[in-house]
Amino acid sequence: MPRKLTKPERFKSVISWFDQNMPVAETELDYKTPYELIVAVILSAQCTDKRVNIITPPFFNRFPDADSLSVSNEEEVFGLIRSCSYPNNKARHLLGMARMLTAEFKGVVPSDIETLQKLPGVGRKTANVIASVAFNLPAMAVDTHVHRVSARIGLTYRAKNPRETERQLVQYIPENKLAIAHHWLILHGRYVCIARKPKCAECGLKEMCRYYLAGNL
Repeated sequence: MPRKLTKPERFKSVISWFDQNMPVAETELDYKTPYELIVAVILSAQCTDKRVNIITPPFFNRFPDADSLSVSNEEEVFGLIRSCSYPNNKARHLLGMARMLTAEFKGVVPSDIETLQKLPGVGRKTANVIASVAFNLPAMAVDTHVHRVSARIGLTYRAKNPRETERQLVQYIPENKLAIAHHWLILHGRYVCIARKPKCAECGLKEMCRYYLAGNL
């Protein structure tokens, strides 16, 4: 039976494995500008990236920037995003976000996490995604995949919510790895460490994974 890893050892081993096996890890959302990314991330809440990438091309064709979106209305926005989850709420959030960006930030998406959270529809997770993906800042966005995978592997312990997961992860992940680590954990959770039946047999992390080593199969 392998020796039980300390938390620093587990983090080091996991990061090393991802570095070697997934040196490039990026968002699967299609975007070209910070404005397009913030729209896509708002749309992605409880919706697949694949669906969002179908919705956004005609949306960006109609609303190429915050200014054009800000003068629209909920009915028009709803018509373009109706195939995603919670389109009514998201239409309202998108309009509010665009109007605040236009009125207070001259249409420019801010990079500061706290400032980003002032925008309608932008919680901490979305703000961290924008900061890390659009601006390459050291931020750890925690979605359901990151929360689940971190707990299973043993990177976090009894984290009750995404904020606690974030706090534990940033304690041990080097600052220069935070942005890519977000993608590592999301992609691993999306394709290997899936929610209902994780694919442990094909997982390269199993020998350092608390869930696997505990026999939870």
